[in-house]
Amino acid sequence: MIPRVLTVAGSDSGGGAGIQADLKTMLAHGVHGMSVLTAVTAQNSLGVQGAWELPAAAVRAQYRSVVDDIGVQAVKTGMLASAELVETVADLISGTDAPAVVDPVGVSKHGDALLAASALDAVRTRLLPAATVATPNLDEVAHLTGIRVESEADLRRAAAAVLAYGPRWVLIKGGHLPGDAVDLLTDGCEEHLLRAPRHDNRHTHGTGCTLASAIACGLALGKSVPEAVTAAKEYVTGAIAAGFALGAGIGPVDHGWRFRN
Repeated sequence: MIPRVLTVAGSDSGGGAGIQADLKTMLAHGVHGMSVLTAVTAQNSLGVQGAWELPAAAVRAQYRSVVDDIGVQAVKTGMLASAELVETVADLISGTDAPAVVDPVGVSKHGDALLAASALDAVRTRLLPAATVATPNLDEVAHLTGIRVESEADLRRAAAAVLAYGPRWVLIKGGHLPGDAVDLLTDGCEEHLLRAPRHDNRHTHGTGCTLASAIACGLALGKSVPEAVTAAKEYVTGAIAAGFALGAGIGPVDHGWRFRN
């Protein structure tokens, strides 16, 4: 049977990030993508004009409907909006026998808040302990741990701080640092430094969602965590290189770049 991957995230009406990016990534990896919608955003290339979270009961019902009937080989979480939704989703993935990739989304590409400040503690104490892999970017690391990563040398300290909250693996995404795009993957013992050339392309909307979803796809396909993350890094690097203009602002990465190549 085709591997099945479930995304638990918000909707991006512009199609570049969120549920839409996740499902495109899953299609590109040859798995069956399924979704649990946590929030609806009015969003385009210029930013987020509005966001409305769904009730926890609706999120729980969607999740149980999919998992209890169809089953999953991996789960990916994205925008969870509130402490109540964070706690709800943490309970759901903790009770599911499948790896979970947690992207602790805090703000959009344009700097718009997608997680209430009051939810940070729930992310630390409930969501991260349920993660097989956590994938924070540098802004999210700062919000979660207080550590400001200003150079490649700071990545290990940031990773240790996130691992202290309980995920099995953490991928610290160093894409906001100057120079090559360098990420650190570690479980506290084993380390992998993943390096890729930086592409001169401003159209990078959806990179975090896309990377986390690609990792979940790799895990569903039977790859180890280092194998899944390495393959996902290669995929998202190609998607960034092929990112295209859309609207008047920041366009999306190209989830179908491999098909066109």
